[in-house]
Amino acid sequence: MTKQEVIDLLEDSRHSKVKVAIVDIDGVLRGKFMHINKFIAALKTGFGFCDVVFGWDMADESYDNAKVTGWHTGYPDAPARIDVATFRQIPWEEDLPFFLADFSRENKDDETVGPRALLKRVQEKAHNLGFTPFFSQEFEWFNFRQKSEELYQKGFQNIQPLTEGMFGYSILRASENSQFFHDLFDMLESFKVPLEGLHTETGPGVYEAAIQYSEIVEAADRATLFKTGVKEIGYKHGIIASFMAKQNSVLPGCSGHIHQSLWDASKQKNLFYEAKAEDHISDTMKSYIAGQLHCLPFMLPMLAPTINSYKRLVEGAWAPTTLTWAIDNRTTALRALPHGEKSCRLETRVVGSDVNPYLAMAACLASGLYGIEQNMKLETPKTIGNGYEDLANGTLPSNLWEATQKMKGSSLMVELFGEEFIDHFTRSREWEWRQFMKEVTDWETKRYFEII
Repeated sequence: MTKQEVIDLLEDSRHSKVKVAIVDIDGVLRGKFMHINKFIAALKTGFGFCDVVFGWDMADESYDNAKVTGWHTGYPDAPARIDVATFRQIPWEEDLPFFLADFSRENKDDETVGPRALLKRVQEKAHNLGFTPFFSQEFEWFNFRQKSEELYQKGFQNIQPLTEGMFGYSILRASENSQFFHDLFDMLESFKVPLEGLHTETGPGVYEAAIQYSEIVEAADRATLFKTGVKEIGYKHGIIASFMAKQNSVLPGCSGHIHQSLWDASKQKNLFYEAKAEDHISDTMKSYIAGQLHCLPFMLPMLAPTINSYKRLVEGAWAPTTLTWAIDNRTTALRALPHGEKSCRLETRVVGSDVNPYLAMAACLASGLYGIEQNMKLETPKTIGNGYEDLANGTLPSNLWEATQKMKGSSLMVELFGEEFIDHFTRSREWEWRQFMKEVTDWETKRYFEII
């Protein structure tokens, strides 16, 4: 829709307000309601939005180490631009109009740390190289029969899962909460976040959904709005949805696998597929895989951004630990799926459900394009068998601090994502690590309180 078409639609709307949101560094939607008249004016001229959303963490605690904004800048309003292409109506809020916005100007994405603006820049690079990136994301998450106020009253302890037992792909457990199940599928479709599939996953109250593929920025929009949408639909049913990567030590973690392919500029030919090549993998796809393997240890915080992310990346927990790739193998970091011309794609399995989709997709695409630009050869042999045992090419960093220091010291990451983004993002991850290190955990108390 054009800007004028959106204005005409809103002027004829029965609603007097619009919801607008900007995505912060953690992938959290920060937004507000705007009166429809104010919104229409903002469509024409832009509007100001407090840049504190890049100056504090997900708990609204101000960073003490940020440069882009802070007490030293006074947290001013930054110019924001509404992206009319993101127009949606929220079906669980009486079809209220909804839009995403960016901290960027009309003709220039000059905002350097925003996740959505970063992804747009990487997409533009792909277009300049003659590629159209198509991506999609899938998520696993836990559902609990709880209200948010009860979580705080209970100290996030002894919360009740939506269903009991380990019931992956269970028709029975899906029927047990059928109205919630149907609302997820149908309302997300109406919200322009169409799903390919939705099913129960192994674990108490665990679901998994695969989002339909699209061009990359739209794919990241869908993935981000999926997480928020699931939570908001859950509220209507007295259900809390949690996208933590690892809920506890005994249950499997929650993934956010990203599927990706490169097509030509006409969007007619999948450039990852080559009918006559070994395994049908084209040279373009081989270089893309090689680039991603090369960059993985340095870009890992963009795929595993929290303390909790690394509790999922452990051996034997359906998440990778080694720098490996293979054909249709769920024990490796990269899983190639070259089975058909239209469906040929790469799945990056490192990504957890706690991820910021814009940053994860930017990392996947930028690293793959780097491999293509450098004409990298896929010299890493494909793994046969158990990827956890294939240590020949090394392992992933084991915690957020280690991963952040590798990113911080990488000139390649600065080359791919810009100095200001890398500086701000690594500072935010170092802050996250420091917040964790200040705390005394239940494990420490149980371990040391009496016996030490």
